[in-house]
Amino acid sequence: MSVASLPPAAQAATWFHALSDETRLEIVRMLSHGERCVCELTGSLKAAQSRLSFHLKTLKDAGLVTDRKDGRWVYYSLNRETMDEMGEFLRDVRPGKHAGSCEKACC
Repeated sequence: MSVASLPPAAQAATWFHALSDETRLEIVRMLSHGERCVCELTGSLKAAQSRLSFHLKTLKDAGLVTDRKDGRWVYYSLNRETMDEMGEFLRDVRPGKHAGSCEKACC
């Protein structure tokens, strides 16, 4: 089951679980500046490729990053659509946003 097919709260839980690691947060920060080759990430993070591959798979499985292969290299980038969805989720749960307009009586 893809993350996109999950209910919004389950999607958010998947995203935030993937971001709950300092190394993965650093990967996301680096990718926010643009696409990076796995070799660049390995060098910048001073991490073994096997360890970095685990973190990248976690981020990819959560839908946060995408990859593309070019020859023998794999390039990673942030998934803009997921980043936008995360932003929407966070805006929707911001305190005071609802102003008594909820149908579920949460306000």
